[in-house]
Amino acid sequence: MGKFVIGLSSGSIDKLTAAGVMMSGAAADDMEIEVYVLLTTARAFMKGNEDLQDSCADLPHIKDEFFQRLKDINVPTWIEFFEQAADFTDVKVYVCSLAGKLWGGEKMEDFNSLVTGFCCIGQYLDAAKEAELHVNL
Repeated sequence: MGKFVIGLSSGSIDKLTAAGVMMSGAAADDMEIEVYVLLTTARAFMKGNEDLQDSCADLPHIKDEFFQRLKDINVPTWIEFFEQAADFTDVKVYVCSLAGKLWGGEKMEDFNSLVTGFCCIGQYLDAAKEAELHVNL
């Protein structure tokens, strides 16, 4: 079993969905998964923000079409992808403490149940160096 590390620095729904798709593949390959939530991504992991659809910063001109196409072909939401991966393999989600503070999240209770804990950037860099597979979105 290898280790897959994802650095999420964009809270855009397309990036979160892409991470979820990658996590599904890694889970099917029985990889251990660590996700490092950085910058604007922390906002999506705050309790109550799981269904936000205003975060499509990379696709503002096709946002509505993007969401409609996801719905038309029954693509799971990003959070459903994350939850499904966690059902099949070891998934840890760490929120950078700076990113959490940017959005008012300084306690675990401020975040959804996917979040394992807080980290510093050094933990992410070390994990990325040691991983068999690493992507940054």
